[in-house]
Order: sequence, then structure tokens, then C-alpha cells
Amino acid sequence: MFLGLEMIKAGIVGGTGYTGVELLRLLAQHPQVELKAITSRKEAGTPVAAMFPSLRRRVELAFTEPDAKALRGCDVVFFATPHGVAMQGARAALDGGAKVIDLSADFRLQDLAEWERWYKMKHTEPELAREAVYGLCELNRERIRKARLIANPGCYPTAIGRAFLIRSRLSSHRPYTASRTSSGSVC
Repeated sequence: MFLGLEMIKAGIVGGTGYTGVELLRLLAQHPQVELKAITSRKEAGTPVAAMFPSLRRRVELAFTEPDAKALRGCDVVFFATPHGVAMQGARAALDGGAKVIDLSADFRLQDLAEWERWYKMKHTEPELAREAVYGLCELNRERIRKARLIANPGCYPTAIGRAFLIRSRLSSHRPYTASRTSSGSVC
């Protein structure tokens, strides 16, 4: 317990990629989070601290295979995986009683024809896609609180959406606005 609040038991599917490691670093420092499972197919059995020395004395777990058994007992499961993976494991995590936060794009779009056009694969969980709440808290704060499945927005919609929200709150005048973005660049 932390300040009288129960610890949140968290699992991360895909703990070795950029997003998974950043999430792991943030959750390892959070006073109200207990890391229960961190998965990696390639690194299963490897202690997290052996792979990421900066997490020594913070994370005492080893990577496990990403299966429902490893994630049992988690209150929340994050999918920090390539597109197409979360839709394969989200239902089992939800059925196990966990909330799911998908950091990929598997549940961002409810128009599955559009999703399939962009991601060039068949979406296998249409019911879950319809249930998912788009996780931009400035737009869906109350729905996020009640959701079982949260589709994390990408960095571009988050940055652009927040800029538009701030602008709309500061001025009733709404001129056209354009955004030019690029990935992996430094200004």
C-alpha cells in the first residue's frame, strides 16, 4: 500500500522495444505500481536488470513468454508491441480480469476496413475494437476511467490534438491550421 491506496499490479507485453522499455522505466519508479510480469519472446528467462542495468534494484523480474498464465493476477496489462500482436492477446488479458492499454494501433480505429487498409492485415477482434476507448484524456476522460480496453493514441494525434484544444480554448476565432510532422527528427 502507498498512502492507503492499493498497489496496481501491472504487466507489460513486449518489454524490450523502445516503448516497452520506456514504460518499464516509468512504472518501475511509480510508488503505486507493482510490476508483476514483463514479457519478451526472445529474452524469456533473462533478468530485466541484466539487459537494462539502469533498472538494477528497481526491477527484480525476469522476462517471461507472453502468455495468459504469465499475466494472471495483473490489474492492468500494457501491450507495447508491433501492430497485430495486441489483438491476439487482449481478450485473454481482459477475460483474466485485467484492464488493457494498447500502445500499438490495434484498437485505435473502429472502422476496421480503414484499419486494414492502413496496416495491411486482417483485424481479428472486431468486437474489442468497437469496445475500445480512444485514450486521449482531453477528449475521453470519463470514458477512459470506466473502460476495460484503452487504445492509446499515437504521438502525432496527441500533439496536434492538444495544440488544437489549447488554441480553441484560448480563442473563439478558429482559422485554418496546418501541421507538418516527421518521425525521428530533431529540430
